[in-house]
Amino acid sequence: MNDYLNNPLLLIIDMQNVYKEGQPWECKNYDNALSNILDLLNDGRFSQDNTVLTRYIASVHPTGVWKNYNKENAEINANQWYNDLDQKLQQRCKDYKCYDKSTYSSYSVKEIQEAVNNASSVVITGVVAECCVLATVSSLIDAGKYVYYITDAVAGLDNEKEEATIKVLEGLAPLHLSIMTTNEFKALAKNDTGLSKLNLF
Repeated sequence: MNDYLNNPLLLIIDMQNVYKEGQPWECKNYDNALSNILDLLNDGRFSQDNTVLTRYIASVHPTGVWKNYNKENAEINANQWYNDLDQKLQQRCKDYKCYDKSTYSSYSVKEIQEAVNNASSVVITGVVAECCVLATVSSLIDAGKYVYYITDAVAGLDNEKEEATIKVLEGLAPLHLSIMTTNEFKALAKNDTGLSKLNLF
């Protein structure tokens, strides 16, 4: 039995409208990532008890370089629709926990730290591969938590950045994480008798 699969947490990072096709921060494989995230949600292994979503929302009290960030992205920060979660996820995860963050790493959120601490591992999905996703994975590894990086449920700004992110993470596998597709994770979880749905909050 793989102990990492006893009670994994599904983390869905920043699947917001601004990253959709044709939008200012478009991620080329956003639609494919969304489809695979929904596949994981509909597979029966994850529920509102062991799934967390995040949104990136600019800080109203930025410090340091974040002041420049807010100035450069003021128009996007002020657009509510850009900041909203994808409508499909809003509908599918209506009663799920979603936390706002103003840093790249989702692990900066206290409630997510608590959920992570109660989980056996974290299944990583969302955007942006080379930014918020990579920052979150790094934080999780520093915290000693095992990670499943789901390549086709993560999107970067383009294919090259997605591949570069994977290349960096390969140096940390398999000790700290496993890199696999949605179907590979589903097959691994299906074959593991220890997987159960537990309340992580």
